[in-house]
Amino acid sequence: MRRGVTKIFFLKAIAAADNVPTRSELAASNATDLSGAIADIAGWSLANSPVDTPDLGSTLTTSIPGEDKADASTLTFYEDKTSEEVETLLSKDEEGYVVILRKGDIPQSKSMDVFPVRVAGRAPAYSTGSDPAKFTVTFAISGTPELDAAIPAAA
Repeated sequence: MRRGVTKIFFLKAIAAADNVPTRSELAASNATDLSGAIADIAGWSLANSPVDTPDLGSTLTTSIPGEDKADASTLTFYEDKTSEEVETLLSKDEEGYVVILRKGDIPQSKSMDVFPVRVAGRAPAYSTGSDPAKFTVTFAISGTPELDAAIPAAA
């Protein structure tokens, strides 16, 4: 991720069946820009589990692509002392979409990843040190992500 460039949004709904938001959906009241509150990010990728395909004609065990699985995905936020906007938005069992603009908001760049999600949990990061107050939101990837989608053109 590129600090100061990458944008991460949470959208409650996306109209298109391919889960690619329109420009108006990215700018509308149902899109929340989380970028400025994020302290850390983990996961947000897919891994394939190949299936072995041994045969009697060779000592080499070949393989074919198997099932795809999403890594455990989290966003860690700085806790705001007065506002609970993020905690309310990302409460347990909330469903929506995490939209990551990896290269920033560059129209037509194929650098947008869209993950259908359900909030699995939220936990504070307790510390007695001089660390800022944080909490981590864990997401379950609830559908097939749309990776490398084109960022919609500006209006």
